Amino acid sequence: MDKKQSKLRHIAKTLTWRVIASLTTFALAYLFFGDIKKASGLMAVEVVLKMILYYLHERAWFNYGHLGRKDSE
Repeated sequence: MDKKQSKLRHIAKTLTWRVIASLTTFALAYLFFGDIKKASGLMAVEVVLKMILYYLHERAWFNYGHLGRKDSE
């Protein structure tokens, strides 16, 4: 698989995972609250918050996570 295909695959997997995770959050919130408006609100907050947290997680791994990397020296 070339780099372009790999990037497209990662983007597609990221988007499909985000949909699955958000729908799961919505379903659980609806079961707990019994209110579509509350469940939708929680899902909306969750989508934004988790994207920010994922980005910060990736940056931390990039800067400090050396697991699996080969030393450049």
